[in-house]
Amino acid sequence: MMNVIVAKTAGFCFGVKRAVDIVSERANETGRPIYTYGPIIHNETVVSDFESKGVRVIEENSDLSGLAPGVVIIRSHGVSKKVMDDLSTHGFEIVDATCPFVLKIHKIVQEYDNKGYHIVIVGNANHPEVEGIIGWIPSQKYDCITSAEEFFDLHIDPKTPVCIVSQTTFNYDKFQELVEIIKQKGYDICAKNTICSATEERQKEAVEIAGQVEAMIVIGGTNSSNSKKLFEIASANCKNTYFIQTVDDLDLSVLQSIDDVGITAGASTPNKIIEEVQKKCQK
Repeated sequence: MMNVIVAKTAGFCFGVKRAVDIVSERANETGRPIYTYGPIIHNETVVSDFESKGVRVIEENSDLSGLAPGVVIIRSHGVSKKVMDDLSTHGFEIVDATCPFVLKIHKIVQEYDNKGYHIVIVGNANHPEVEGIIGWIPSQKYDCITSAEEFFDLHIDPKTPVCIVSQTTFNYDKFQELVEIIKQKGYDICAKNTICSATEERQKEAVEIAGQVEAMIVIGGTNSSNSKKLFEIASANCKNTYFIQTVDDLDLSVLQSIDDVGITAGASTPNKIIEEVQKKCQK
């Protein structure tokens, strides 16, 4: 039988579990519509399950006036201040399920923007979490980067105070390296490591497991940033690394000559899916 090592950190993180629990609780209410603003988490299975229970997803930039007022649950990735204000203006009851780690970043960028700092966000500018963070910068003086080279391309005056924050799911080692390179160039920066502890632990464990197995399976949604980061990290440490969404995507033929396989999963992956993959590997 194949030896399977499942990462202890695989699956729902605190913020995702909290958001899913909030939707599960409110989904049982009757008498008014229940919405989530954007998919509550980046997992198609979870979102589809909630839709089957009547929970509707409000797509970004939707015309709110065309929706019957009800309860709107803010996704774990958070939203901009403008979105919050618009929902309130249109008479929706807002239930904020934003991850506390993300809320912390919202407060940091507001504070340092008010102090006159130029805000630099390390992460994917098109990711919902980053879009939400941008929406809490009053002056809108910001830039998004993914490398030190991109920072230097901005041509920011070294005398300008800069506050650097990170998307919560960014690669921990890459963030630390990026900050160190910028500091060495003499820039006046205040670096805030806002990568959540669960992400950091998950990435470190992925490296550890990938280094001791012949094949690695990463489970996550196609839109999940932290799952993609895990795949990138695992791939760098194990050449036979596969990315799947559910057990149906697992092709056992690629594991035929494998004795040891590791499994990890993104923060939006339900335990049920992880267990199903584990069982299929052990058959």
